[in-house]
Amino acid sequence: MMADAKQEKKGKGGGREAKAGKGGKGAKGGGQAAPREHAGAALPVPKPRLRAHYLEVVRKALSARFGYGNPHQVPTLQKIVVNVGLAEAIKQPKLLDSVVEELAIITGQRPVKKRAAKSIANFGLREGQEIGAAVTLRGALMWEFLDRFISVAIPRIRDFRGLSTRSFDGRGNYSLGIKEQMIFPEINYDQVEQIHGMDITFVTSATKDEQALALLRELGMPFRGDEKPVVVQNQ
Repeated sequence: MMADAKQEKKGKGGGREAKAGKGGKGAKGGGQAAPREHAGAALPVPKPRLRAHYLEVVRKALSARFGYGNPHQVPTLQKIVVNVGLAEAIKQPKLLDSVVEELAIITGQRPVKKRAAKSIANFGLREGQEIGAAVTLRGALMWEFLDRFISVAIPRIRDFRGLSTRSFDGRGNYSLGIKEQMIFPEINYDQVEQIHGMDITFVTSATKDEQALALLRELGMPFRGDEKPVVVQNQ
């Protein structure tokens, strides 16, 4: 009888184990919910609206103004280069890491660190030392960055009175300087280690500054109207 009682008790325990293994609390607690897909994951990536504006409006306006017979003659934006030089990186190399992260957030592309071309003893600079970062944007990222820069970042500049028309290089390229990265809303002020500026260069396919100015104006760049561009003669 003692043996029968032990077997009966063992059988009950086995039943409880089978019940738990069948899908009881143990199975619920051990499993993890499958991650939900983004609602727009299956949708096609939308085309940059500024590029569509260029194709539909800007090209026609430039062709009518300059009399281009071939649509391939119409100047376009080729690339945008965002560059940050950080002199403090000589003594505090970790600051450059924060600059790289900020540029990646602003542009959506991983920057490349820039190294010193030669040593300068007065500044304690060694050849090959990392002292800056740069990003070269092309394609969709370029158009999206320009769209955000014109419509969101520029209006956040204090006492803004328009962009200067005197910063063309004589070959259809335009450069401007930004005093602080805080004009970009993607940057969280509480996480900024140091305020720094940046240089932005807009490289176009135009051969003359007049054409590049017209292109950037049509794209929405808010230039001052009371300045005349300085013509730089090619050497």
